[in-house]
Amino acid sequence: MLKEILSISGKPGLQKLISNSSNALIVESLIDGKRFPAYSNAKIIALEDISIYTETEDMPLKDVFKRMYNKEGGHQTLSHKESNDKITSYFSEIVPEYDKDRVYTSDMKKIIQWYNLLVSKNLLNFEE
Repeated sequence: MLKEILSISGKPGLQKLISNSSNALIVESLIDGKRFPAYSNAKIIALEDISIYTETEDMPLKDVFKRMYNKEGGHQTLSHKESNDKITSYFSEIVPEYDKDRVYTSDMKKIIQWYNLLVSKNLLNFEE
């Protein structure tokens, strides 16, 4: 599910992997649907490879999304533009065990923004 959804530094939102060419990945923006090449010098990471720090072991982003999905009944959640207090309070409900020293509000905002984008595009599926 998340292995074809990419975060590329310097590019807004998320990109979906379309194909591989010899010197670049062809990706499509989930925001506007435009396709473009992503070269190996860009910092590209699949959402599947992202996890957040907790007090015990790292939690895969997929598990965070699943908790959000279950809490919201499969719908979008609050906006990533809410106040830092609201964001932190919401994230504490979803992942109470997150590491308060290493997970920043900016990380939470990005996770919420990604979640809402994926839900709006119907790209979250936990039936595996």
